Amino acid sequence: MEKVSIFWFRRDLRLEDNTGLYYAYSQEKNVLPLFIFDQNILEKLEEKHDARVGFIHAQIKNLSDQLKEFGSAIMVKYGRPLEIYKDLMSNYDIQNVYTNRDYEPYAKERDAELKNLLKENKIQLLDFKDQVIFEKEEIVNGSGEFYKVFTPYSRVWLDKFNKSSIQLLLLDKKKNNFFKSDPIPIPTLEEMGFEKSDIEIPPLEIDKPLIKKYDALRNFPAQKGTSRLGIHLRFGTISVRKLALEAVQLNSTFLNELIWREFYMMILYHNPKVVDRAFKPQYDQIPWRNSEEDFTKWCEGKTGYPIVDAGMRELNSTGYMHNRVRMIVASFLTKHLLIDWRWGEAYFAKKLLDFELSSNNGGWQWAAGTGTDAQPYFRVFNPESQTEKFDKELKYIKKWVPEYGTTDYPKPMVDHKFARERAIETYKKALNT
Repeated sequence: MEKVSIFWFRRDLRLEDNTGLYYAYSQEKNVLPLFIFDQNILEKLEEKHDARVGFIHAQIKNLSDQLKEFGSAIMVKYGRPLEIYKDLMSNYDIQNVYTNRDYEPYAKERDAELKNLLKENKIQLLDFKDQVIFEKEEIVNGSGEFYKVFTPYSRVWLDKFNKSSIQLLLLDKKKNNFFKSDPIPIPTLEEMGFEKSDIEIPPLEIDKPLIKKYDALRNFPAQKGTSRLGIHLRFGTISVRKLALEAVQLNSTFLNELIWREFYMMILYHNPKVVDRAFKPQYDQIPWRNSEEDFTKWCEGKTGYPIVDAGMRELNSTGYMHNRVRMIVASFLTKHLLIDWRWGEAYFAKKLLDFELSSNNGGWQWAAGTGTDAQPYFRVFNPESQTEKFDKELKYIKKWVPEYGTTDYPKPMVDHKFARERAIETYKKALNT
């Protein structure tokens, strides 16, 4: 059997500045690039034209083309990772397996099982930090505990970042340590039970002029004021180090958003129960109304609150929603309608191109007041004043809710003053029992 070392691509679909790949390529001969379309994840997706699966598939083809320059190819499998590795071990003499760390509960469990399987066969699983700048216990407080409040976390993060000499890791093309192979057939979307989506994926580009003005423009949904790099960070088609090094030169507010991303990722890593429980346990006492009829109106963008409806229709149509509007629609669902934040979180998880478990969970728990460093429960966004501040000329609303202002547009499903008072009373009562 041929000796190989495997580099397992996951949320790092690039050759440039890929930590685990760099070390595999530098330290091993015959590095076999591998990607697994994980059935454990894919079979949970409800929509068979999920644009994210199509995006991954396109990126894999892109990697395959890049690897041709090295006389190599990427091996792409569809199935359950443990079974696939058992099969690979019967066909190759595997020396080591390299990969980059993932902090989500399923990934941690999967990797622990794989580590045990490989160890039984005297193979090492070598994993590396790649999708964040700082991880695990790299940023802790004076007592050695993880930070639960963003501001002190960000202060330490920035101080550590400024003292670090972060360099991008580039493959030395003079020495080619990839496994030599002709292109290997890639399973089609259809073979995996998926279809091509019509949803457009934002291009991978760091728009420096836009990022320079990010702090001034980011709150106005009618303007092109956000980077739209979320999906590229999520699947690692861009290196977070590359983006952070650009951001530190361009705009501190943009860099701050990258720090929020890592803050939520480490909250999830240290405290995985937040996946389905409130970070503040007492908030699990809230008696949510959970009206299916109200939830459907929210999902379809038919609440009678135009900024909310515009956001939901933008999401349903494009797989994207402006960040300011995400806060407004999340506050509306949890406070105005008293519907469990987990319902909204699950809907976003199904629809968002840039869905990231930790950020989605953190954002929803922030809006609901249940999370770490969240907005207080008595703060209830007023959709009308948010519109006045951030879409005064109604450009965003008119784009997504063309019938606004006509008799075809529904009346508000709930009165703001009534809903606000009901939410505050419900929260207060639940928290004081």
